[in-house]
Amino acid sequence: MLLNRFICKSREIYFKFESQVLFCFFGTPPPQGFSLDVVNETALNPNKLLPNLENVFQSAFLFAVPKTRRTIEKRRNRKFGFPELHWKPLVPKRNILMCDHCGNDYEAGHLCGYCYKQVKLETEEMQKAIQDELKLNPIDKEVTVVYQGEAIGKPEHFWKGKRVVEMKKPRPAWFSKNLLQKSTVDNSENKNVKPTDLA
Repeated sequence: MLLNRFICKSREIYFKFESQVLFCFFGTPPPQGFSLDVVNETALNPNKLLPNLENVFQSAFLFAVPKTRRTIEKRRNRKFGFPELHWKPLVPKRNILMCDHCGNDYEAGHLCGYCYKQVKLETEEMQKAIQDELKLNPIDKEVTVVYQGEAIGKPEHFWKGKRVVEMKKPRPAWFSKNLLQKSTVDNSENKNVKPTDLA
């Protein structure tokens, strides 16, 4: 008799807990198909046998759990990384240099980000000036870009048959003249090379 009362009371507590949990997920009491009731109805009937443990586990939801415990080495490797391969905590960089042209900092072995951005914007302006000048004409000659005042006083044979596109602004002081031009030094006919760094 006491066992029957205990089962009824525990079943009542279980259903209250189940309804509150499912109300948090669904908002309204779910249909009977979502019920997590693992207690067999025969448990309420004293004439029938109580459900055994195997039946309870077969009708219950089993969640995946790790079978083994992670070691402290693996946990710390996941948290901090590997010093030789990938170290997750921040480490101060010691290869920072200062650009001679603009004064901004950049990483050794890389281009200065500010200078690169300025050259990129200037190049885009030059490309736009070329498109505005040539429009849809096919380019059958080399194109050279000059800034305001650079083409004055130079004869026609100086450009060697190239198309000249003039920018409507003076050349920036930091923008080199040889960025978009081929080298002006002709190939040497001399095959002799002086040895260097002998001593």
